[in-house]
Amino acid sequence: MKKSNIIMLLAAILPLGLFLFPLWKITLEAPQYPTPLGMYIYINDFADVNPHDIKNINLMNHYVGMKYIPDAIPEFKIFPAGIIITTIIGLIIAFKGNYKWFFYWFILMVVLSSAGLYDFYLWEHDYGHNLDPKAIMKFTNPDGTVMGFQPPLFGSKDILNFKAHSYPRLGAYFLGLGIAMGLVAYLVGKKNDKKTLTM
Repeated sequence: MKKSNIIMLLAAILPLGLFLFPLWKITLEAPQYPTPLGMYIYINDFADVNPHDIKNINLMNHYVGMKYIPDAIPEFKIFPAGIIITTIIGLIIAFKGNYKWFFYWFILMVVLSSAGLYDFYLWEHDYGHNLDPKAIMKFTNPDGTVMGFQPPLFGSKDILNFKAHSYPRLGAYFLGLGIAMGLVAYLVGKKNDKKTLTM
């Protein structure tokens, strides 16, 4: 097997790490919580960082009219299927495909990952802005508009007396490394093809 095909084989397998490790982590720090509240986002589940964190986040958010974090969302079925399908495609082209197909797989993964990130942003926006008008507590911005409580997509953000942090975790790095290796496989294959033509 050519070097480029071996790299492509690894590229196709690496995103399966999403089934073992969390994709993202959101943490909330506040003076009233000596141990910050946190939530891991897996490709197919939400999970507590510490016991009962999600329950406590839901109880706290209820007062400002935010929705409960659900046990399941449609994406928990779509995303795993997408990763399995793209892994199978990657394996097929690693064994059978021309190096040019490695680039098409790379583009496919970039597009699907970007769509997933955008979907995550939309979920966060709805979660932080679509508030219950009958909420016990209401907060407004200086201009009089209703205050939103959207956590950051990436980085840190002050929300009232909380500091919210949102960063990728090991699963996201497996995905990113797999995508990058798909591009490396294409470049290596292209370089070897040029060498073959000049010989």
